[in-house]
Amino acid sequence: MAKVAFIGLGVMGFPMAGHLKVKGGHDVTVYNRTAGKAAAWAEKFGGKSAPTPAQAAKDADFVFTCVGNDDDLRSVTMVENGALETMKPGAILIDNTTASAEVARELYAAAKDKGCGFIDAPVSGGQAGAENGVLTVMCGGDEATFEKAKPVIDAYARMVGLMGPAGAGQLTKMINQICIAGLVQGLAEGIHFGKRAGLDIEKVVEVISKGAAGSWQMENRHKTMNAGKYDFGFAIDWMRKDLGIVFNEARRNGAKLPVTALVDQFYGDVQAMGGNRWDTSSLLARLEK
Repeated sequence: MAKVAFIGLGVMGFPMAGHLKVKGGHDVTVYNRTAGKAAAWAEKFGGKSAPTPAQAAKDADFVFTCVGNDDDLRSVTMVENGALETMKPGAILIDNTTASAEVARELYAAAKDKGCGFIDAPVSGGQAGAENGVLTVMCGGDEATFEKAKPVIDAYARMVGLMGPAGAGQLTKMINQICIAGLVQGLAEGIHFGKRAGLDIEKVVEVISKGAAGSWQMENRHKTMNAGKYDFGFAIDWMRKDLGIVFNEARRNGAKLPVTALVDQFYGDVQAMGGNRWDTSSLLARLEK
């Protein structure tokens, strides 16, 4: 059992912190900007809540963060009453936010100055993956730090991998989002084409999902897409935030992402239709409007 702090109790962080308490058996203290949510978590899982990130992190062996973006991350770690203010030497900061590789490197350096370790550890698997404790976690950092952190991260994950030095986890998550964007657009076009051709989409997917076209998106989203239901997971607003991070990095490294840029525009079209909170599979709605 370790002493753990978890900062940020959104749709992902709330169940992830719960797995650390229940499955991991750790002593967990949480912080959330909306104090009521932290109190609700403590009541549900039997842990504790703290009024500031600094107080949550005090004496913790591992401090997790899962917030919205780079600025949110800095605001709970590197400012007055932030987690790094009170983290003890040897403690490890593990960031599950999908953020930039740049801020990951900033946090690595800031943690090192405090005698602490840092792992950037963005996740994939969505709300369902967080609730079921089967997330994929892409990590960046020093190998020795990763080996200490992995057994704790395992409480909410089915796959945890070290991808390279600080920032490598975030870069890997960017690749994940690039691949998803293209896959979902292809699936949307396939279903749209099949409907126009008068085919039974269920029968089509039953066959092609077992071949080279098969994917997680096809297996898990084709039924809801076919039914025109788009409230099953990762929202378009979040995806476009992530793709913005991807494009900023691509401008730095010179990568060419023509398909990803086009799909991002399509997501913008869906937002204009009022679909900001629809899940990413709602690209089909744009084709059927």
